[in-house]
Amino acid sequence: MTATLTRPLTATEAIETRRSIRKFVQEPVDQGDLREILRLASLAPSAWNAQTWRFAVVQDPQLREQLREAAYGQAQVTNAPAVIVVYSDMEDTLQTVEETAHPGMGEAGRSGQRQTFDGVFGQQDVAQRGQWGLSQANIAFGFLMVAARGLGYDTVPMLGFDPAKVRAILGLPEHVQFAGMLPIGKRAEEGFPHHRHPVERITKFY
Repeated sequence: MTATLTRPLTATEAIETRRSIRKFVQEPVDQGDLREILRLASLAPSAWNAQTWRFAVVQDPQLREQLREAAYGQAQVTNAPAVIVVYSDMEDTLQTVEETAHPGMGEAGRSGQRQTFDGVFGQQDVAQRGQWGLSQANIAFGFLMVAARGLGYDTVPMLGFDPAKVRAILGLPEHVQFAGMLPIGKRAEEGFPHHRHPVERITKFY
């Protein structure tokens, strides 16, 4: 069992100690910690401050059993005390776009935000703009993993599930798109150490 943190990890510590964990300590996630992790994840950047991401936090055991079935039986879905499903809802974003304009920009900012989004996305179909919204939600998904680790929790990112079944289980609209499913809890195993390409293998300097 992971010792209780005396302080949050630094960003560097969180990234370097993050592992994909599939076996978790059988205890609930502290609800204050959970809300703080979600708050930190919501500070992720997005183009035009669109904030297309949405979070579905599943702690109910029966719902997690259903999610496990939708995830082809992967055990970490029910072994973790909570699962955060991260999805993008671009249609909700468009309907409420004025809410994402910074208050410091005043009424002109609100009307400008509407004009920008209507101009850019108004001629696109639902699937096209949904893909753009997903690209923004993916940023928050990364922040979520680092935020969780920073507060001493562990996760495993998942895309191996049937999106249609997850939409049905959670009662989500057909148009939403998934960044991923994230079981979260305290690690009951250490997981494998990182095995990554060196910077030189994946980078070109100009």
